[in-house]
Amino acid sequence: MALIDELTKANIEALKAHDQISRAVLSVVINKYKMEGIELKAKGVDISDKDMIRIISKVLKELEEEKAGYEKVNRVEDVNNIVKQMEVISKYLPKMLSEEEIRNEINKLEDKSIPSIMKHFKANFEGKVDMGLVNKVARSL
Repeated sequence: MALIDELTKANIEALKAHDQISRAVLSVVINKYKMEGIELKAKGVDISDKDMIRIISKVLKELEEEKAGYEKVNRVEDVNNIVKQMEVISKYLPKMLSEEEIRNEINKLEDKSIPSIMKHFKANFEGKVDMGLVNKVARSL
């Protein structure tokens, strides 16, 4: 089952359960996916689960920033809602590589230059690794 189908099904379940917090975030992700699909179709490219993973990651980052803003002004209820939204969509992401797994993968590479490492992870682990963390680990070696 494609990721978009799972999200759509979850959105319908949230609607039936009157779960407005889950519905809000699922609807945002689904709409961004549809908009991206329209843009890619105009270029003659089909949208894929990789694109959905990228969209979910971007929405999570946006929610993280929003949460930080609410924490600064001490709006506990809004922070709790955002945390719930983040939990709802983060379960659709693949398991991210840990710092130790990244380090082990880098140690397997012949060329340990930063550009080479970044290129390797982008090509082989896109959507399964935080590229900022890869950069940090690579620089610490």
